[in-house]
Amino acid sequence: MKCRHCETHLEHTFLDLGFAPPSNAYLSVDDLSRPEKYYPLRIRVCDQCWLVQTEDYAQADELFSTDYAYFSSTSTTWLAHARRYCDDVTDRLGLTRDSLVIEVAANDGYLLKNFVAAGIPCLGIEPTNSTASAAEALGIPILRQFFGEQLGRQLAQAQRQADLIVGNNVYAHVPDINDFTRGLKAALKPTGTITLEFPHLQHLVEQTQFDTVYHEHFSYLSLHTVSRIFTAAGLRVCDVERLTTHGGSLRVYGCHSDDDRSTSTAVATVLSEEQRVGLRDLETYRSFQARADRVKDDLLFFLLEQKRAGKSVAAYGAAAKGNTLLNYAGVKSDMLPFVCDAAKAKQGKYLPGSHIPILSPSTLQHRRPDFLLILPWNIAAEVKLQNAALAAQGTRFVTAVPTLEVE
Repeated sequence: MKCRHCETHLEHTFLDLGFAPPSNAYLSVDDLSRPEKYYPLRIRVCDQCWLVQTEDYAQADELFSTDYAYFSSTSTTWLAHARRYCDDVTDRLGLTRDSLVIEVAANDGYLLKNFVAAGIPCLGIEPTNSTASAAEALGIPILRQFFGEQLGRQLAQAQRQADLIVGNNVYAHVPDINDFTRGLKAALKPTGTITLEFPHLQHLVEQTQFDTVYHEHFSYLSLHTVSRIFTAAGLRVCDVERLTTHGGSLRVYGCHSDDDRSTSTAVATVLSEEQRVGLRDLETYRSFQARADRVKDDLLFFLLEQKRAGKSVAAYGAAAKGNTLLNYAGVKSDMLPFVCDAAKAKQGKYLPGSHIPILSPSTLQHRRPDFLLILPWNIAAEVKLQNAALAAQGTRFVTAVPTLEVE
């Protein structure tokens, strides 16, 4: 396999999680009696550009189907994050009714609805019908296509270049990251700005966040590598912010390479930090597998211990990261009988691989488990607050990453 960015032959494995189904391929009752697709889930690292990437990959249209079940608006924390961003970037860039904002992977309109409310013209690009329909119901214009260089050029030819292009948690999801980045350049006005948010590879490494590895994530990104990819496409990273979302993310600000704005000192600061923690050192990647295995083993020991003690354990959050963890650990419904999730699109379905049923959070009020395993640890505080009454009745909260914690 060659690196998806620089085409260097890949020789180094970062993480091997065996075989797993796509983490967002939730199952219906009828699906349980049909064969389930599994793909290898191995992660490689390029020792030239340091792009961390999945080995081979399933077709994007198989991963992001028309009934894709991830709706961004399910999380109140994420909605608040999006609202703050829209307010801040509108002030920072001076966006007006004469501007155009394009969001790639607009999902259910969780972000663009803020620009609609402010009277700022916008366009969402979203290939999955289920979420695109939800966005259109909010009055957001949607193009139901995958984004890349061809679509970027079409937008430019139609005089629809953007003052701001937003991409939140999509950059890691694209199989051809070079084509996608060239599309950003084509669709951007000469003085326009790109903002991309993505989980920071540094946090994945430091916090053993191996459960953020799944087929829908083709890339695991550092600022160093993103800067290289931007440069190759004729773009430049001019600023960067550290975010707490998704266990630690970056928001990069991009512009055309010949834009006259200066590059923030924050860029050099983050690059230096990445170098310090070893993101360009092969030993950092070689030692990671053992750390991931320790997380998996600790969770299995905990679940077995509770089962033998006659204690009940349920899970909260039918998130992709939870599916990675449960499938790698081989956890089935005998140890974890159900998972609750607030997204109605997931309720009544089953987790891929483990086939654990997904129920409404209201189930917790009468089942009252002894322990509640929070799979999306990045919103653990929100989940604990929502289930405070359960804790008052004796339920203890559990998270498995980066280390097993039982409250």
